[in-house]
Amino acid sequence: MTGAPRVYRARTVVEVDAGGLLHVLGRPPLGEYLRRLWQRRHFIVADSRARVQTDSRANLLGSLWLVLNPLLSGAVYFVIFGLVMSGSRGIENFLGYLVVGVFLFQYTIQCLNQGSRSISGGRQLIRAFSFPRAALPVAVVMRETLRFLPALATMLVLVLAIPFVVPLMDPGGETIALRIGWPWLLLPAVLLLQLVLNTGLALIAARVTARIPDLTQIISILARFWLYGSAVFFSVDRFAEYPALSAIMQVNPMFLVIDIARDLLLYGVLPSWGAWALLAAWSTGLLVLGTLVFWQAEETYAAP
Repeated sequence: MTGAPRVYRARTVVEVDAGGLLHVLGRPPLGEYLRRLWQRRHFIVADSRARVQTDSRANLLGSLWLVLNPLLSGAVYFVIFGLVMSGSRGIENFLGYLVVGVFLFQYTIQCLNQGSRSISGGRQLIRAFSFPRAALPVAVVMRETLRFLPALATMLVLVLAIPFVVPLMDPGGETIALRIGWPWLLLPAVLLLQLVLNTGLALIAARVTARIPDLTQIISILARFWLYGSAVFFSVDRFAEYPALSAIMQVNPMFLVIDIARDLLLYGVLPSWGAWALLAAWSTGLLVLGTLVFWQAEETYAAP
């Protein structure tokens, strides 16, 4: 029995250049890693803007909450520490002092808390695509920075309005001087150092919580201690009787950020070069440390 004749076709072998293919779980050298991260900067910014707009639409008041949250927190701290506990004693322009502290501290804490959840929240994306995982915590910092901009504008408006509003509320009270001058021009430098600081903190938080997500709760608890240690609603002078504690508080990076901003905005004083140098050392050091620590664990982030 004979069947149909078999037809044999010649096979063509096509060579494909795999030079551009990347292993999803691979870790490139640090220089290459940073280069790839920089190449994705436009995507990070666009994605951050889209997420901010989406989150705002989910709330009834929308973007207004970006301003209301720090305002309500400041009001609570004012009632508790300014009125009930008389924490305003010895502090000139306590309302302005409180506003600057609360707004700037909440910006950093949001970057820290959201950065600690960036890897667990992006696990499916990590397993599906090859990209520098540091893009996730960096995108979180970018997102929180965009959310902070309306709050920053509100903070500056309040700082300008408080000297006029307080005398109307309490005609017999002490008049608050308004000091607007060239030191205000240095505020962007403080905010830039704070942005660098926040990025380093987000990278470190993302790394330590990648394998143990429960550490996000520990970070939230430690953030409360950090709040009290940053002189947000009281003066560090209250701890003059405890030199060691006072010294620790004054080298705290968030205390430096807030204290320098208060000197510039409220009191028209140029902070010492030592304060600037110490803050710059903290910001740069944490960014370098966070980058190295995060990069070293690059291959582990896709693990279940």
